[in-house]
Parts: sequence; C-alpha cells; structure tokens
Amino acid sequence: MRIVVAGGRTQADFLIGTLVKKKHKLIVINDDKSYCEYLTNTHKTPVFLGDPSKYFVLNEAGIQGYDVLVALTHRDADNLAICQYAKRCFGVKKVICTVANPKNVELFKELGMDSVISSTHMVAQYIAQATNIENITKGMNIEDDRVVIFETVVEPTFGCVNKTLIDITLPANTIIGCIIRKTSADIIVPTGTTEIKVGDKLLIITSPENQKKAEAAIRS
Repeated sequence: MRIVVAGGRTQADFLIGTLVKKKHKLIVINDDKSYCEYLTNTHKTPVFLGDPSKYFVLNEAGIQGYDVLVALTHRDADNLAICQYAKRCFGVKKVICTVANPKNVELFKELGMDSVISSTHMVAQYIAQATNIENITKGMNIEDDRVVIFETVVEPTFGCVNKTLIDITLPANTIIGCIIRKTSADIIVPTGTTEIKVGDKLLIITSPENQKKAEAAIRS
C-alpha cells in the first residue's frame, strides 16, 4: 500500500520501521530537520522536510491519491487540518487522525475522519500487532461500536487456505459475510462447504472484542 506518515517523533519512528519491513511505499513528512535526518538514516527511506499541516507542503510531497495517511503531530488541530487536506484536496482514500484530547474523538469523526485514535502511541502498537494494515484502514464500526466489519486478504501462509468454512473455528458472534475472489466475476455468499482460496478477500462481521480472535482464526 501507499502510506503517508505525517509528523510525530517516537510514534513515527516505530510506525515507519514497521511499515518499511512490510514493504509498503511511504511518504514521510516531518518539520524537524534533525529528526528527518535521523529517520532517513535509521530506516533508509527519504523524508520530506516541512510542516504537514500546510497545503503546499503536502502538495510538494506528492501525496495525491495515496491509500492511507496517518497524522501524528502533537497538535490536534494540525492533525485535523492534515487529514482534511489529504481527503478533500489530494484524494487520499483513508485518513487516521490521532488526538491528544479524547473529547475530540467524536467531533473529528463528525468532521469526516475515517479513524480517530485518542493516543498517538496506540496507533503504533495496534499496527505492530496487525498482520495487514488493510485490517485497520478498511475496518468499520457500526451500531454504536457494537459491530465491526473488516476485510482481510488471504495469504498463502494462512491456516484457512483450502479449508471449508465449517472447518474454521470462528469466535462467537462472527461470520464471513462474503468472499471476493479474483477468478470470479461475482461475489460469493459462502456456506459451510465453501472453500477458502489464496487471494480471497473476506468480509468478516464480528464484535469489537472478538476482532483479534477472528483475525487469528483466519491466520492460524
């Protein structure tokens, strides 16, 4: 995936290291010259020097059409501005906005943020534990956060490969709602005898407390 990491220090350092290992294409933007040099030397990836809350900086960095942007500055207002520019002006598909003040979570969601996290450290921890960043960026909470819908793409190492749904032990209140298969023009609404194939995109419906268990059931 193509990911923009805007601002941040320790959180950005950890997140960039995780994403580089997973071979994602990155644009890193930071307004601290010495820290830019540190990030470049540590992760062997170019870092754009500038304030990511400025339109012209995002434009010069070339974030147009990227898949994800994560805003990690320590100022909530700047993170909001970065994400709004990214979505409205540069067509970034998903934005993750971190906030220092938990009271801003609901407000920022109302203002169009895809994900709002009330601690910048949480985003690094969560991504480090995830096997696929798409599980974060393509997840959706509905019914007052009582239901989670997320996508995952089946990789060759997953334990569910070539198994039928009846042979996969999913946690309670969890279903695979549909399967999108590259070799099929139609979506598949699975039954117990449906076999999972490498490359299948699974749409999984579960509760927030069972999301990690559902991911583990698909992988193991």
